Amino acid sequence: MTIQELEQKYNIKYPELYKQLDLDKMLEVGQYGAMWYTETFPKLKDNPTLLLFSDDFELCPLKDVDEEISWLRDPDNYMQIKEEYNFIPFAKNGAGDMYCFLISEEVEGDYPIVFVWHDDIEATYEAKNLRDFIFKRIVSDMSQLDTYNKQSDKEFITYLRATLKTHSRYLSEDKVTLLEELIERPLIDYRIKGWSEDSRGVLTDIEYQQILKQHIPYGKMEESFPYSE
Repeated sequence: MTIQELEQKYNIKYPELYKQLDLDKMLEVGQYGAMWYTETFPKLKDNPTLLLFSDDFELCPLKDVDEEISWLRDPDNYMQIKEEYNFIPFAKNGAGDMYCFLISEEVEGDYPIVFVWHDDIEATYEAKNLRDFIFKRIVSDMSQLDTYNKQSDKEFITYLRATLKTHSRYLSEDKVTLLEELIERPLIDYRIKGWSEDSRGVLTDIEYQQILKQHIPYGKMEESFPYSE
């Protein structure tokens, strides 16, 4: 399934940035499965596709998006999404919750990114558009080394540098400059309020929130709304 075919089938129009990512092969992640991490991931990691290393984030291959949209629009779907909310998924987390374009809130050819919970009746605004979402995820990842999987400092920085190599072309110059400055910082351990374990990264959670407010302000960010009765 191509972007053009999806647009025609569902009477939608994808943002130009998403189309450019497709042309640049930034959406080609192969087929997920038992052997994906050992066979496909090594081929992608030097020139990572869209947010390949981002925490708990999996792109939906275009050939699967058709099935996901059909499922969301199925009147028998247990989620019972109101017709006024036109969610077009492009990624998931490990639990099956979806990152979607909210097509029904189009602004000058662009759409907010929302996180749609599959086991609740809520969606949460993530960013004003896809470009801001990419920046937000990279900054977030810079604050969170994967201590659970015992990621090394060297691996953490290597993945961040690889991400900047393939993602910088989609960000404004000032944001690229900021990310390049952040990645040169020494790693630090810090404690997020309310958490029992330390976090590690090149910036703290507080700095992360400050950067979002300064560089991608969005009044609805982190607000939630019910998508079902």
